[in-house]
Amino acid sequence: MPELTDLLARELTTARDRTLLLTDHDEPELLRQHSPLMSPLVWDLAHIGQQEDLWLLRAGDTRRAGVLPPAVESLYDAFTHPRAVRARLPLLPPVEARAYCHEVRGRVLDRLGRAGADRDPSSGPAFEVAMVVSHEQQHDETMLQALQLRAGPPLLGAGAPLPAGRPGLTGTTVLVPGGAFILGVDGADEPFSLDNERPAHRVDVPAFRIGRVPVTNAEYADFVADGGYDQPRWWSARGWQHRCDAALTAPRCWGPDGTRTRFGLVEDLPPDEPVQHVTFFEAEAYAAWAGGRLPTEVEWEKAAAWDPVAGHRRRFPWGAADPTAAVANLGGSALRPAPAGAYPAGASAYGVEQLIGDVWEWTSSPFRPWPGFTPMRYADYSAPFFGGDYRVLRGGSWAVGASILRPSFRNWDHPVRRQVFSGIRLAFDVDPGSAGTP
Repeated sequence: MPELTDLLARELTTARDRTLLLTDHDEPELLRQHSPLMSPLVWDLAHIGQQEDLWLLRAGDTRRAGVLPPAVESLYDAFTHPRAVRARLPLLPPVEARAYCHEVRGRVLDRLGRAGADRDPSSGPAFEVAMVVSHEQQHDETMLQALQLRAGPPLLGAGAPLPAGRPGLTGTTVLVPGGAFILGVDGADEPFSLDNERPAHRVDVPAFRIGRVPVTNAEYADFVADGGYDQPRWWSARGWQHRCDAALTAPRCWGPDGTRTRFGLVEDLPPDEPVQHVTFFEAEAYAAWAGGRLPTEVEWEKAAAWDPVAGHRRRFPWGAADPTAAVANLGGSALRPAPAGAYPAGASAYGVEQLIGDVWEWTSSPFRPWPGFTPMRYADYSAPFFGGDYRVLRGGSWAVGASILRPSFRNWDHPVRRQVFSGIRLAFDVDPGSAGTP
């Protein structure tokens, strides 16, 4: 299957080019830890190489010798060393971390070229390559989160231009009529989907309304101006406790004078961009103040993927075609969300826009397996997090690599986290007697 082999090689290269761009800084910058929530960039860099070494050169077998000595490789075990302590570890210096990644990648490409990717792409070597690509792209987004928390002069510039938004969409909703749809995916349809996205199964969903576009900075600023952070009636008990303990008064990176700080740039807060850097608790409180709620992840996926006329899932909200700059803001080059209404061509069958890219959208759902869940070869990807204190985020952000995202993709984080490029989309209950069926 030469085409598949070539595709995977290109995806590996695309991810690596992005990693090297994000770590193209001097040694002190890469060794700094900008927050105990984030790793030093040099840890992420070598960890990316370590996981590629483990899964593509050793087939996940930790008993086999890797490129690094075992004592050094163990420094990059994410379960053994939490982020808060990683800056104190005897990490590889940046020049050695880069050389390590280069050595691993050379061996991987050589092996891929000789062996090809000619087995079942949903479970064989091709899947493992896709898993490694997804891992690297996810760490690239994590590094962008760390750089957003960094204090100091800008390193990344202002970002690439984005299309203009369309006025009149904020605050509007669309109806998703009640009825069944297919939640999740199978390997036959999405061979590179991860274990928590599988299997596909039929779910009945009552009617609901959902925001046509994400909540914007201007809308959220109204909540702040109305004393939303001073009134416990909008907050859950846990949310209010965290708001008080953390002294929250506005989304992270907002200034008190109508500005925000974005990768070291202080700029006026764009009113029509989706709000980002909010916790689940802030999203929940805003939704209550606005008279709505957060969607469940099942509702979110139906609004994103289901085509009620055709009676089947779409691969993406807009159809079967891969993401492009005409339909979604992905890949990280913009360094910010696009204005509300910037991608009418990316709308779902129900007319919901900007479901893919821009901001991760908090849902009300805890992170749980779908019925029939089976762990993939990297068994610790999802299963250790089921049942914990996590809420699911959907849709991806502007920082996500375009090739790894699907409407079925599930992200999760603690409800207090807001270094994530996380935002809000509202949902509303509908009177069953007036909703109709598809």
